[in-house]
Amino acid sequence: MLNSFQAFLTGCSAGGLATYIHCDSFRALLPKDSRVKCLADGGFFLDVEDISGRRTMHSFYSDIVRLQGLRERFSHCNSNMDAGQCFFPREVVKHIVNPVFVLNPAYDAWQVQHALAPEASDPQHSWLDCRLDISKCSPKQLGILQGFRKELHDAISEAKQKRGWGFYINSCFVHCQSLNSLTWHSPTSPRVNNKSIAEAVGDWFFDRREVKEIDCEYPCNPTCHNLVFARPFKI
Repeated sequence: MLNSFQAFLTGCSAGGLATYIHCDSFRALLPKDSRVKCLADGGFFLDVEDISGRRTMHSFYSDIVRLQGLRERFSHCNSNMDAGQCFFPREVVKHIVNPVFVLNPAYDAWQVQHALAPEASDPQHSWLDCRLDISKCSPKQLGILQGFRKELHDAISEAKQKRGWGFYINSCFVHCQSLNSLTWHSPTSPRVNNKSIAEAVGDWFFDRREVKEIDCEYPCNPTCHNLVFARPFKI
C-alpha cells in the first residue's frame, strides 16, 4: 500500500455503512499524493418511523452502539446525542473529509422491509404484498414510500454540498447495485440521465465531471430492475 497511486474502498449494505465510517481512516493509510475515494452502496440507512410509529432502526442501532461500546469511536457523538443517532450515515457523513460516492436506491428494498414496514409493525399483513413487490403497493402505500424517498433526499442534503462527493440515487426497488453486472453496467442496466451506475462512478472517480444524479419518483424510470421477492430479506 505504500506505493499505491490510487485506491477505492467500497462496501454494500452493512459494508456500505462501514465504508462511511472508515473512509477517512482508509485514506490515512495511503500516500498523500495518491487518489483515494470511497463508494458506499446501499448503506445510507435512515432513522425513520416505521408504519406503526416506532423507530425500529434507531432502537436497533442504539443496541449495537451500547453492546459494542461504540460511542467513543465517533468524535461527533456528543453527550446530547442518543447513542444510536451517532451510527446513522446522516450524522457520520458530516465529518467525513475524503470524497465519497453515495449509491442508493430511493426505495431501498431492505429498508422498506425492515425499517419502514418491518413485520412486527404490520400485524394485519396489509403491507406484505407491497414489501415483496413495489408494483403491488396501494396508492396510500406509494404515498408513504414517496415520503421515505423524501427522507433520503433530506438526509443527504448536507452531504450534497461537500466538494468532490458524488451521488447516484435512482428510483429502483433494489438494495445493493454494485455487485451485480446487470445493475452495475450492462446494456440493460438502470440509467439516470442516460448514465449507468458504472459510467457515473467512473466519471466521478477520474474527475471527468461532477456527478450528482438524482432520479425522479417511482414509477418514472423504466430501466429499473425492481426486485420481486418470495419472502423478505433476512436480517
